[in-house]
Amino acid sequence: MQRLKVALVQQMLREDRDANIAASVASIRSAATLGARLVVLQELHTGSYFCQTEDTACFDLAETIPGPSTELFGALAKELGVVIVASLFERRAPGLYHNTAVVLDSDGSIAGKYRKMHIPDDPAFYEKFYFTPGDLGFEPIQTTLGKLGVLVCWDQWYPEAARLMALAGAEMLIYPTAIGWDPRDEPAEQQRQLDAWITVQRSHAVANGIPVLAANRVGFEADPSGVGAGIRFWGSSFAAGPQGELLARGGEQEEVLVVELDRGRSEQVRRIWPFLRDRRIDAYPEILRRYRD
Repeated sequence: MQRLKVALVQQMLREDRDANIAASVASIRSAATLGARLVVLQELHTGSYFCQTEDTACFDLAETIPGPSTELFGALAKELGVVIVASLFERRAPGLYHNTAVVLDSDGSIAGKYRKMHIPDDPAFYEKFYFTPGDLGFEPIQTTLGKLGVLVCWDQWYPEAARLMALAGAEMLIYPTAIGWDPRDEPAEQQRQLDAWITVQRSHAVANGIPVLAANRVGFEADPSGVGAGIRFWGSSFAAGPQGELLARGGEQEEVLVVELDRGRSEQVRRIWPFLRDRRIDAYPEILRRYRD
């Protein structure tokens, strides 16, 4: 399959879980109608971004894998003949939870999952309270559409994660995301943050010679505790080609972004920019240290 249509679903928060899921389902159906074979949903798409505050009651939102969401989205994937990348709050065991991306193949089966490795702990993003770091490594997920290098949000800032996925054979990098501005920040600071977010991910495409897909939330979500100012998720979901070229970019509204990838370009780009060939793997032992004092 030389050319592949992919869809990035960018949506706002609804009043409850059922409404959020219904919106995701409707967007997936719309994407399939437009010819998409791969559909990527945003991070934690079944509900709010609850990590703005630390509240033990939020653990009730978690679910098992397999579970209700994988059953529903697996059935939808099979019906439409598409591959779906979903993002769930995984309940692995009592007291053990992960931020997990799960891939439903076009036959409805669970092709694989990825547990978020890099966990932030910053104002309005208190994820370490909820999520145990992943333990599945950086392994691409084999699907009927090829090997997908699925990572999650905060992972997108780390070139090591992207590189390890590429070295394991990932044919594209996929980032379900929930990122936005503190409404109190100055516009110039907000723009710097957005530009940095796009730039670092485009650099992963360049350095590894493979496409990058990032699906982000959109809209304002208040801090349920009332302490913080809330988050205005900036949307701007995008697809970049293997030279970092922007193929499509969303705005700050709900939308289904559909773009066609030329899967032969990665081979062409890697022939003229053979970064993997020229890596000095004999000279990188220090990369395993936290810092060189």
